[in-house]
Amino acid sequence: MDNTFRRAHRLLKTDEYSSVFHLRNARSNQLFQVYARPNGLTHARLGLVVGKKVAKRANRRNYIKRTVREWFRLHRHDLPPMDFVVRSRQAYYRGEYHEAVKALAALFAKLARCRDSSSS
Repeated sequence: MDNTFRRAHRLLKTDEYSSVFHLRNARSNQLFQVYARPNGLTHARLGLVVGKKVAKRANRRNYIKRTVREWFRLHRHDLPPMDFVVRSRQAYYRGEYHEAVKALAALFAKLARCRDSSSS
């Protein structure tokens, strides 16, 4: 199974982000807010937003983005073909990594369930 995170699996352009935000299909918890939109492709794509209000230091923002990308890379085969934008709402540290991953997985599961129930 190919677990790489290639350019085809990323949201790159402002229009791609805007279309996901415009649909307003989102779920959130204390750490993250995840927006989703069907993309018409055969695979899921990921976009990330980690603002300076969440973490002032670049190394902290980069750590958050790195952990979300890694989770997506390992689980993208299980996700529906949608565009996802993950917005960080609160910074977390290395000791809180497992809780953050659980919170992220729960949000993606909620969005997948909503998609399954709406398509039926």
